[in-house]
Amino acid sequence: MSVAAAAPPIERYRLTSAIFHEMVDKGILNEDDRLELIEGELVTMSPIGPEHMGVANQIAQILIRQLEQRAIVSIQGPIALDEFSEPQPDLALLVQRDDFYKHSLPRPADVALVIEVADSSLAYDRTIKMPLYARAGIPEAWIVNLIDRWIEVYRDPSAAGYTTLLKILSGKSIAPQAFDDVVVVVDDLLSD
Repeated sequence: MSVAAAAPPIERYRLTSAIFHEMVDKGILNEDDRLELIEGELVTMSPIGPEHMGVANQIAQILIRQLEQRAIVSIQGPIALDEFSEPQPDLALLVQRDDFYKHSLPRPADVALVIEVADSSLAYDRTIKMPLYARAGIPEAWIVNLIDRWIEVYRDPSAAGYTTLLKILSGKSIAPQAFDDVVVVVDDLLSD
């Protein structure tokens, strides 16, 4: 009886950000397709339900009102983390720029905070996106957890992931590290 040889490892072709944008420019992909480029792979984003949309809109309004033009509140815009990843968080607080990022996507150094609103995407956001943001050096990321009804706050990024995790429960509030006067109250977002 012969022993089968081990199969050679499968090589995957990783898309770069430049190729991804070229595919959109040539009409291979549509700008309206709900896709993210994550570590060189196209990932389908979860559909957005009414609560997800409403909470994201509410956070945007809270942040815009309290920030008073000290930062740009980006809503579902891409962030160029590196050559192979362009996630689209639900919200991001970006450093003010006169061109409002019309000429280039924000890079990690431009980002003070990313926020993901999660229900069906909760496991993906925790295990894929949070480590990705941490490796890129984004100083703070939040998951507004619609399942458990709390805000998960990730801080202190490292190559291995965020080293600090806080759970902000009902009855509590949180402020981004970069804007400690901007208060988000959990119950304002997650009470029924």
